[in-house]
Amino acid sequence: MLREQISAALKTSIKSKEACATATLRLISAAIKDRDIAARDKGNQDGISDEEILSLLQSMIKQRHESADVYEKGDRQDLADREREEIAVIERFLPAQMSADEIVEAVETVIKDTGADCIKDMGKCMGALKQKYAGRMDFSKASALVKDKLC
Repeated sequence: MLREQISAALKTSIKSKEACATATLRLISAAIKDRDIAARDKGNQDGISDEEILSLLQSMIKQRHESADVYEKGDRQDLADREREEIAVIERFLPAQMSADEIVEAVETVIKDTGADCIKDMGKCMGALKQKYAGRMDFSKASALVKDKLC
């Protein structure tokens, strides 16, 4: 599903001559193909799932946020702006992100459902959150919340 959306968006961006969108979508496609090849080595002939693609997109966004911050500190606003344009293109394929209140509620629910009561159960909680909310949650914020609740 996501593959088709990305492919269609790439074709549209090429036709409309959107240079940044075209370049970004080509990077996304190449990253997906790389992961597909790696998955084939592990016996998965169908390639990566939509959840793994969402995870890939989130990591690409995180990388671009970090790069934009570095460029701004280096007084290269033009490059920072380019990174932010790429973020906007990538975010088109992510589901709506959860609000801070929704993240807190989800963390509390997962802790209750898994029966977690100490920091050793953090991995179990994070695994459940990643399975249930892939692509919709900022897991760095969730991780901090789980840690606070379990300590």
